[in-house]
Amino acid sequence: MAAMSTSPMSLNMIDSNFQVDKLTYEIFSILENNFLFGYNDAENRTNSLPNSVNFPPKDAKPPKNAAGKVRILCIDGAGATDGILAAKSLAHLEACLRRKSGDANARVAGFFDAAAGSGVGGVLAALLFTRGKDGQPLFTAEEALRFLTDNRRRISRRPGFLRRVLRPAAKAERLFRKTFGECTLKDTVKPVLIPCYDLVTRAPFVFSRADALEMDGYDFMMRDVCAATSADPSLAGPTEMRSVDGRTRILAVDGGVAMNNPTAAAITHVLNNKHEFPFCNAVSDLLVLSLGNGESDFNAVKSPSGFVRIAGEGASDTVDQAVSMAFGECRMSNYVRVQSNGIMANANKVKSCNTASDLLAVSEEMLAQKNMESVLFKGKKVVENTNLDKIELFAGELIKEQERRKNSILPTVVFKNASPSPSRTSSATTLSTLSSSC
Repeated sequence: MAAMSTSPMSLNMIDSNFQVDKLTYEIFSILENNFLFGYNDAENRTNSLPNSVNFPPKDAKPPKNAAGKVRILCIDGAGATDGILAAKSLAHLEACLRRKSGDANARVAGFFDAAAGSGVGGVLAALLFTRGKDGQPLFTAEEALRFLTDNRRRISRRPGFLRRVLRPAAKAERLFRKTFGECTLKDTVKPVLIPCYDLVTRAPFVFSRADALEMDGYDFMMRDVCAATSADPSLAGPTEMRSVDGRTRILAVDGGVAMNNPTAAAITHVLNNKHEFPFCNAVSDLLVLSLGNGESDFNAVKSPSGFVRIAGEGASDTVDQAVSMAFGECRMSNYVRVQSNGIMANANKVKSCNTASDLLAVSEEMLAQKNMESVLFKGKKVVENTNLDKIELFAGELIKEQERRKNSILPTVVFKNASPSPSRTSSATTLSTLSSSC
């Protein structure tokens, strides 16, 4: 093997390159110390070049919330208002966001990083987060509210002999096909989670945008996802469906059977999804809005579907209590739950509603009620702020986070994009390209 020779010119080039690399390294050390680790004092800051380089301590961490907070929207399934209360809440939220931000075209999807919805809540999440042909979400919050009021009877079926014979599920399937066309889970503008209960595996199944992008066999048509999460087993039976590539088969029933309140599942997903939320490590790094759909009258339950609805609402309250306790001291600012109180009075009002406009009026009354918060080992307490007040305050927090990201160095979220290649062979090769979103 021939010995390598080094000329004076090459030595000068090496020395020059070394000095440039060293200078570049030290410049980035300064930036790292000043901005990533928050050092401001002269003792910890590197000021001299090129002879001194001060490394940050091994246990140094970015200052609290340096990477911002991940914003999560969660929408309940079963409820007395058939999704109208949640939809009305989101219409008010979107109006607040437009007013406070000065952007007349602001959308709910633009101010959240992830969304989860169960049952009719899953349909609502799909309407707000599925991408249309113009790149914007298919529906504004006001349009989604109108969609639910116009099609409430098709989506939220009620028991009855004629309804069983006439297969009401077929009407819902046609409605979803017309609404979502050929859109799939990959076509959502942000990560979404929509659960159902799979009778094949006898376990909850969560439709996830992250899974659709990473693994073969987990991308589903949005129309099928909505049909699955809203399928009522007591009326038309389960909904059979397959993934886009036909590899995964689901025999689905109502998402409310699996998890009527998807908040805990959404939080777990975000905390464990380091690909898309790299700096989110605890609930203090979250801003969560959880929307209920009213509570039913326990004494009026006379059918199997009614008992399923009541069970789902009870499970929702349990999840709310657990999540609220998990947030601890920051639950007052980082976690907001909007739900009706005065169960019997509200249930009687809902029961007397004959038209969609009546239900809208009752939902407005529920939003005007004082908000309820969970208290450790003491159930719930009524607070001074109304549900509308809470929504208004939360809109302010969403905008504050949006503005903070404009000047942020660290990316709060790093969304996966669908791979441009049509051939996907394994999960190891389907990790999509990353696009930073600050």
